[in-house]
Amino acid sequence: MDTLTSLTHDLVSISSHDDEAAAGEYILTWLREHTDARVSRDDHGNVIARKGQGDDSLAFVGHHDVVPPDESQVDADGKYVIEERNGRLYGRGAADMKGCVAAAMLAFRDADPAGELVFASFVGEEQGGVGCQAAIEDGFAPDYAVVGEGSTGYSAPGTTDVAVAHKGRRGSTLVADGAAAHASEPEAGANAIYRATDAVDVVRDLDFPSTTVLGHEMSGSVAATEIDGGSAWNVIPERCAVTVDERTVPDERAPLDRVEAIDGVSWRVDQDLPPMACGDADFAERVLDAATAAQDATPEHVVKPHATDAGWLAQAGTDCVVVGAAEPGEAHTADESVSLAVIERCRTVYERVAESWPSE
Repeated sequence: MDTLTSLTHDLVSISSHDDEAAAGEYILTWLREHTDARVSRDDHGNVIARKGQGDDSLAFVGHHDVVPPDESQVDADGKYVIEERNGRLYGRGAADMKGCVAAAMLAFRDADPAGELVFASFVGEEQGGVGCQAAIEDGFAPDYAVVGEGSTGYSAPGTTDVAVAHKGRRGSTLVADGAAAHASEPEAGANAIYRATDAVDVVRDLDFPSTTVLGHEMSGSVAATEIDGGSAWNVIPERCAVTVDERTVPDERAPLDRVEAIDGVSWRVDQDLPPMACGDADFAERVLDAATAAQDATPEHVVKPHATDAGWLAQAGTDCVVVGAAEPGEAHTADESVSLAVIERCRTVYERVAESWPSE
């Protein structure tokens, strides 16, 4: 436990919100010093280690970049503030997700699987998974992956569950173009705000996409979240833009292109983070067995609402589950923290899964 605590403390203390190089160098050096694995850092900054051989590969996947810290999470010199109290470690990145990167590093070191075991810590997850995408483009293609994002507290408080699916996120913009005119003569122009609100009405009436993953219902959502238009109180607006947030599910998308049937309205996709669905029920069950053996509570297969790098891996053909210490509402906050006991639990889960790899 002390080793995991100190390793987590070291990782969390390394600034990695605008430059992941130092954190990546630490992970690279540690793996080379503590394992006999084949360890490398690619041109993008991703750290990948491999050991063992087999027809199927299992990967422990995480990321070592973090979101920018709150003012309270850095000292006068700009260093991250780390505090341990009441069995928790506080600091930017503790929950999302350096605690479970540390757990995966130790599980990777200690496990002795019959097949190939891979460890990967990516950069740029908080920027839409750019590191993971780059690794996939370079040939990173494990058959199975356990991704260490948060899965604790979904079925019950404190229980570390196994997420067999998560939603994706498609962010898009509706742009309405019109023609400016003096507001005293509105008929002389074409009101872009009116056209935009007509488009919003289309969005409002769309059915939410839904699907089922390993017996679990999964529903998406669509919502207009921002609007920007007009230039002055007495001018008919010639342009108006509306931001739409869509939470996607596997193999389904809301038909947002319907808005383009409105005169002057166009639609563009700004970001499309893919959802994830585990397609191998036996693998999902095996990880659940490991999670059950690692705790007194009874974990469940659950659906996670947030996108992770598991979406990119699943899109590329990897069967994924998500198992991690972070609980809903812990990440990206001014008081971000992680339970040291729960990251130790996650380490146990990871090692149990690896030790049983591959299945008979």
